Amino acid sequence: MNLLVETEWLASNLGAGDLLILDASVHLPDTQRDARGEFQKGHIPRARFLDLASLKDETSPVPNALPSREQLQDRLRSLGVNADDRIVLYDDSLIRTAARAWFMMHHYGYEKVGILDGGLAKWRSENRDLETAEVPCATGNIVLDESTGNVRSKADMLANISSKAEQVVDARDAGRFTGTAEDTIHNLPSGHIPGSRHLFFADLYAADGTFLSVPELAQKFEQAGIDMNKPIVTTCGSGVTASVLLFALALAGHDGALYDGSWSEWAADPETPKAVGAAG
Repeated sequence: MNLLVETEWLASNLGAGDLLILDASVHLPDTQRDARGEFQKGHIPRARFLDLASLKDETSPVPNALPSREQLQDRLRSLGVNADDRIVLYDDSLIRTAARAWFMMHHYGYEKVGILDGGLAKWRSENRDLETAEVPCATGNIVLDESTGNVRSKADMLANISSKAEQVVDARDAGRFTGTAEDTIHNLPSGHIPGSRHLFFADLYAADGTFLSVPELAQKFEQAGIDMNKPIVTTCGSGVTASVLLFALALAGHDGALYDGSWSEWAADPETPKAVGAAG
């Protein structure tokens, strides 16, 4: 299945027995939106609610840490996902949270996953059917692999400042990256990891909310000072929009790693070095 799924394709394949549709919407607190409540009021036919906001490892010191393999596997099984199923993820979120769900599955080796291009907003704009009923399902048997090693720790990022073994690209808006705007989302000083580059995740989308073409995506990374042929680590506020950059890299045929703690971990530590201003 393609990484990027068109609405027309999904509409034509809704009845496929091996196709599951998962709503991966999560909203920032200041939007005062309820992802589950909105799902119950109308979702793509046969979709199931992933409850992405609850998929995090509460035992980890990392804020909003990726879930363990067992956590994610149990959730997917509870939603009826079987070992050979294809999964289409979508969201209706300003921070494009389907990419976070995609990265979780990618991280644990499950690759039969695509994201609906344009999300629920595009589906609605085309006047396609919505439903309110939740589909009952039997427990699935999906088995996830161990971690693929594409997550970086704070210690890794500290070492990388000196080694420069991996390029770091930050998905936050320019104000928080440069330190000219307050980080009201995490209530932390703004700025960035020294040596990192800046590419606002929202700049990877066209006006209609669909992803830019692959050549355009590659150009965005190159304009940000990223060499697509060298290792890349993405970061953001808490590992969500950094996943958008990783998905865009995957569309362009490249792999990358995630600093899962991101700025919410980095800025909270008084010992970590911080930079302000434009990328150096």
